[in-house]
Amino acid sequence: MRSRTRPPLTPADAAAAIKSRAVAEGFDTVRLTTLPDDTLRGERLDRFLALGHHGQMGWMADTAERRRHPRALWAEARSAVVLGLNYGPDHDPMAALAHPDLGVISVYAQGRDYHDVVKKRLKALGGWMATSLGGELKVFVDTAPLMEKPLAAQAGLGWQGKHTNLVSRGFGSWLFLGVILTTLDLPPDAPETDHCGVCRACLDICPTGAFPAPYQLDARRCISYLTIEHRGPVPEDLRPALGNRIYGCDDCLAVCPWNKFAQVAAEQAFHSRDALTAPRLTELAALDDAAFRALFAGSPVKRIGRDRFVRNVAYALGNSADPEAAPVLGRLTGDADETVRDAAQWALRQLDKGVPGQETPSADGGFGA
Repeated sequence: MRSRTRPPLTPADAAAAIKSRAVAEGFDTVRLTTLPDDTLRGERLDRFLALGHHGQMGWMADTAERRRHPRALWAEARSAVVLGLNYGPDHDPMAALAHPDLGVISVYAQGRDYHDVVKKRLKALGGWMATSLGGELKVFVDTAPLMEKPLAAQAGLGWQGKHTNLVSRGFGSWLFLGVILTTLDLPPDAPETDHCGVCRACLDICPTGAFPAPYQLDARRCISYLTIEHRGPVPEDLRPALGNRIYGCDDCLAVCPWNKFAQVAAEQAFHSRDALTAPRLTELAALDDAAFRALFAGSPVKRIGRDRFVRNVAYALGNSADPEAAPVLGRLTGDADETVRDAAQWALRQLDKGVPGQETPSADGGFGA
């Protein structure tokens, strides 16, 4: 994207204009940072990959060199505009965990796909920047090998907590991130410091013991990874700890004390759809491909496909101790997908035991750079 005009603004004036325009475009927070030659948490990424903590996400290793620094992705970039859009929930994200007959979908996926919302606003802001300020730019929303969380911390939007996710003093755990890289030289904002202190609530709440140490996450044990990225059967020893979580997990986000400053999302597209807030598992287990696509149209859930989703639902039914789940699971034992069949058979065995899935953290825990 190239500019058509170049008004004679100072870098400070340009930065102020970008921030003002970003707010006008609907972003909740915006900060700027330069792109020095050193890497952004490169040592953390290297350790993460060396330990195999990325699991089946081979694309992380394949793009490691470009991921290590934004200028490895685009050499001409000089500054980054890092933006946040609040998706704070209007309900307790963990409330449905007490109802094993209901499915729990991560807050971020209960509304419209954030990629569409954020990217549209980034393009609008980027178009204004190109026309008004000059330079070249590229926009990013979680689909390119760019480490948004370290970049957001460097820009001052928040800090990466002990769970490796971004924490904001103004919005708690609930920020979608977008980035505009630009060839403009813009004055940087101050980085945010770590305010986790001695708190380890996010580490202790994890049902699968996915944190081998503070600031380290093993994706292979993370429920978000297991229910979204992992292909094939989930390891049997981890299935009980999934509980009734069928797409993602908010536990480590929801318990963060900084959420006392969180706000309900102003963007209506991020408000939870009733059908996705706490759906009945037996109804979800009966979805065929067409019904799955219809229910999750416009939702991030759609990208994992019907089979992987129903696999997750079957695990949740097995953890429910609900005898009414047996008939629908019986039908799934004849499903066309092998992994769904395996999940249904396991779930029926669990129901025979009559014991709900346990959520005691494992002792040998073990994502994110």
